[in-house]
Amino acid sequence: MQIQNKFNAIFAILIFAILFLATSIIAYHITLRGERASVPDLVGLTMEEAREELSSQKLILKQVGVRLHDRLERGRIIIQEPKADSRVHYDEDIRVFLSAGREKVAVPAMIGLTFQTINETLGEADLRRGKVTHVHTPKYAAGKIIAHNPLPEDEVGKDTQISMLISQGDREDKYIMPDLIGKNADLVIEQLKDLDFRVARLRYEIYRGLSPGIIIGQFPPQGFSVQKRNLISFVVSK
Repeated sequence: MQIQNKFNAIFAILIFAILFLATSIIAYHITLRGERASVPDLVGLTMEEAREELSSQKLILKQVGVRLHDRLERGRIIIQEPKADSRVHYDEDIRVFLSAGREKVAVPAMIGLTFQTINETLGEADLRRGKVTHVHTPKYAAGKIIAHNPLPEDEVGKDTQISMLISQGDREDKYIMPDLIGKNADLVIEQLKDLDFRVARLRYEIYRGLSPGIIIGQFPPQGFSVQKRNLISFVVSK
């Protein structure tokens, strides 16, 4: 009889403990459901970063889809529901969409093309002109594209900027323009052309007391720097 009584007492204690534990768990969840948390801003984060951000708020991260995105790289959160600063119950799902990256296009080969005509090529490839740098080189004529980044056939997102290196041609020597006023125009022009200088069309003016064919004006003037590709012009007496 005593053994039966002890058994009944122990059984009653176990039932009480189980009921107490169950009641405590239910009360805890009811409390959690009644409390609210502020949703942090997750846009731009990776899934791992977002989970760490939500852990202190007792919120659950759930990926619901992926979409192309022009700005954020693949794997970054682009949309979240509910939005940042929303008030939600603890243990609630925070649904996110991840970036699938930009729609990819291949960079066309542009080395050797003329810089002035490159906009059409870039437009057809859904790309944009980026930083442009100029450099002297004897290997490419002035205005030709020497190199570009990203490289030809690289896959990049639409609207990516393409940086370019443009040739300024071979570095030319500079000369100081001499005083040619009063000299015979035909002789001066012949000497300049023999030295590979460029002479523009002549302008003739009447100059009293001076025989025809004499230089009475020049551009560039005496003392100015000039290169062989620059045009030299004269005013000649008639």
